[in-house]
Amino acid sequence: MSVVESIHGEYGRYKAMAEKVFSQLSPEQLSERPTGEGNSIATLVWHISGNLKSRFTNFLTSDGEKPWRRREEEFSPREGGKAELLKEWEEGWAVLFDALSTLDDAQLEQKVSIRGRELRVVEALHRSLAHVAYHVGQMVSFGRMMRGTEWEFITIPPGGSVVYNRAPDLEKPSELR
Repeated sequence: MSVVESIHGEYGRYKAMAEKVFSQLSPEQLSERPTGEGNSIATLVWHISGNLKSRFTNFLTSDGEKPWRRREEEFSPREGGKAELLKEWEEGWAVLFDALSTLDDAQLEQKVSIRGRELRVVEALHRSLAHVAYHVGQMVSFGRMMRGTEWEFITIPPGGSVVYNRAPDLEKPSELR
């Protein structure tokens, strides 16, 4: 497996993890903000999508922070249905996966720019993957708090290590197994 394929697989794993959160929550819960200044899951969807669109549109040839991006608006409170949320979600991921489909390991040392800062492609990919993982982790934590004892575990449930170790690929999307 190439490095690019491995990174693609990890993105797919986090995308699937977030979608398992979405499936357990009502539209109202997706728009609910945690106590304090936290972002709702819907707001995080808009932020992740906006980030992916900006970073991966013309990934190798233009700065990753596009002038058309409205980052601050991504953090506006979000109301609405799951269909609108999923549409926004899929748009961002389509741009990412489209860009990844054109990359190969020979391009990992090329330079790209994000906010005027030069990075190697491999650094930009790892940075983006970590950003997505961070926000998906927030979604999982908040979703679990909202669902309480009704939460359906997305990865290894408490006491489930033995069962999981028999089939460790279950957390990967089926197309990546």
